[in-house]
Amino acid sequence: MEIIVRKAVREDLPLLLTFEQGIITSERPYDPTLKEGEIHYYDVAQMIAADHMEVAVAVAGNQIVGSGYARIEPASRPYLKHDKQAYLGFMYVDPAYRGKGINGKILAFLKEWAYLQDVLELRLDVYAENEAAVKAYEKAGFSKHLVEMRMDLRDDPTYLAQ
Repeated sequence: MEIIVRKAVREDLPLLLTFEQGIITSERPYDPTLKEGEIHYYDVAQMIAADHMEVAVAVAGNQIVGSGYARIEPASRPYLKHDKQAYLGFMYVDPAYRGKGINGKILAFLKEWAYLQDVLELRLDVYAENEAAVKAYEKAGFSKHLVEMRMDLRDDPTYLAQ
């Protein structure tokens, strides 16, 4: 079946909200800092309407099977070589369609959009323990750059004794 990638439209919103919950469900095992219950990472309706963002959907037949977005933002630090970058996120592929190169097609669509906006630096975040995602992004040309570390003092025995 042919997969096409297109710009998301407002009518795609109900399914995209379901995809958002799929992303959150898949990331919960990697992130103990997420609140319990239903949470939202994104304002998907606003993302679809924004000029500085491109929300993409992958379509198989007449069914949306994947999503992703690129958001143009200033460089994360003033001393970097680039003055703006595209942050990629909202990457999701329906489990029944995984392993078919759909994420790569979404990435290609978003890379082209960023390039046409004169943005040459792409960034994204992925949980280090999510080895499948890390490998997929490396296969697409991304490389590990910086590791963010955290500590919850509630788990530190020094502070638990007090």
